[in-house]
Amino acid sequence: MKGVMRFWKKGKLIPRYIGPYRILRTIKQVAYELELPQELVVVHPLFHVSMLKKFMGDPSRVVPTEIIGVKDSRSYEEIPVAILDRQIRKLRTKEIASVKVLWRNQKVEEATWEAEEDMKSRYPYLFEEQKENLEGS
Repeated sequence: MKGVMRFWKKGKLIPRYIGPYRILRTIKQVAYELELPQELVVVHPLFHVSMLKKFMGDPSRVVPTEIIGVKDSRSYEEIPVAILDRQIRKLRTKEIASVKVLWRNQKVEEATWEAEEDMKSRYPYLFEEQKENLEGS
C-alpha cells in the first residue's frame, strides 16, 4: 500500500501532499512508518493518519520532493509566479490593497489574496512584469 505525505506551505493554510511512499508498518491504528527517500532523511518516518492520504493513482496530484525543495527545518518556501488580480478593501479609517497571487506548483483556483505592500517588498519583480504588461498594451 502507498500513501502521500502532507506538508504545510509556509504562511499558507492549504496543505500540499508529496509522495507516494510505501508504508513499511502500522503502529497502533493511528500511525504509520513510511519508506522515505534519501532527500527526506531529516524527516522522521512516523506519521499520524491525519498527515497521510491514500494514494489513488492520480499522478497529477503528486508533487516530487525535488520541486518543493524541502529544507532541514522541514518546511519550504512557495514562490509566487504571477499577480492575477488586485482589489482594495475599505476599512473604517483606511484602505487595504490586496493582490491575488498565483504560486508555483499550484492551480489558478488555489491562488491566494495577499497584502500588496508585503508582496511588493518581498517580490518586486512581479510588479515590474505587471507594469510592463500595462505599458505594452
